[in-house]
Amino acid sequence: MRYPLSRDEAASLVNASLLMDGCPSRLPVWQSCLTPGTQPQEAVLAIGAFDGVHRGHRALIAKARADAERRGVPCLAVTFDPDPSELLDCDPQPRLLSVADRVQGLRALGVRNVVVLPFTRELANTEPEAFISDVLCALARPVAIHVGSNFRFGVRGAGTTALLRQLGPTYGFEVEESPLLVAGGERISSTRIRTFLGEGGRLDEANQLLGRCHFVRGSVEHGRGEGTSFGFPTANVRCAELSCMPAEGVYGGYLRINGRVWPAAINVGAPKSFTDERMERFLEANLIGFEGDVYGAAAEVIFVSWLRPSRPFASLEELERVVLGNIDWVRTNLGDGEVG
Repeated sequence: MRYPLSRDEAASLVNASLLMDGCPSRLPVWQSCLTPGTQPQEAVLAIGAFDGVHRGHRALIAKARADAERRGVPCLAVTFDPDPSELLDCDPQPRLLSVADRVQGLRALGVRNVVVLPFTRELANTEPEAFISDVLCALARPVAIHVGSNFRFGVRGAGTTALLRQLGPTYGFEVEESPLLVAGGERISSTRIRTFLGEGGRLDEANQLLGRCHFVRGSVEHGRGEGTSFGFPTANVRCAELSCMPAEGVYGGYLRINGRVWPAAINVGAPKSFTDERMERFLEANLIGFEGDVYGAAAEVIFVSWLRPSRPFASLEELERVVLGNIDWVRTNLGDGEVG
């Protein structure tokens, strides 16, 4: 990314990161989902967890949309809540996006119709063909189904793309299997993105695979107050338990609160100069150009650039000097006041 950012570039980056570009505010109704007894509509289906709505997901959606346009039918994205890993794995992976953000992201890609299937034990134990006949065909009459090459469905993941192709003639659909997109010699995946986010200094690589800047949502709470004592306002943000927090360290980025956006130096993790290693991680942002009280407000925290790892400081003077240096970097490169 080229620095410094202009105000227009910063506003565009924030909107793109929050998956807001061109996204209408109201979800349309997929008629056959809500009106029992009506004949399901023909549609092209794109199916997946879509966690992150990363570059690989975008490529699959683009192919599905083009196919739907060519056939003259709607494109329907089908996803799941919770993510199947949260129900099936002993150690669920953190979410790159909430289900609401996944829907928003899919719609920002031009998919007007999105269905979120509740992923329950019953659904997990559905036989593969029953998943097609009783679940998918209740949503629409699929004329084509688009999935990634690693797609699995049905009990114990027994359903494969090969089985989809085998069952296609019976139910009247074709299957389009998209190979996983490759970047840097490896496949783009949500797991790979989480790995990069969890390793200090690899935020840029994660953002490149996402095709946007990573962000998390939370609420502003009262914090320790050290930032205020240094002369700059701070927002302490508590995020949902399964939010995918990046590695401990300091980042340059933005906070969006009540629809307004400020540049910020963002600390992830308990600062070692004030706490011991046993303290739970938290997120604290030093806001540039902010005045006011936002306690209790919902916030989106956008991570643009890695600045430094967390470390202990010998004195408050040293800490203040380094933190003010981080804030100067943000002010110089990301903006010196409210964006947009």
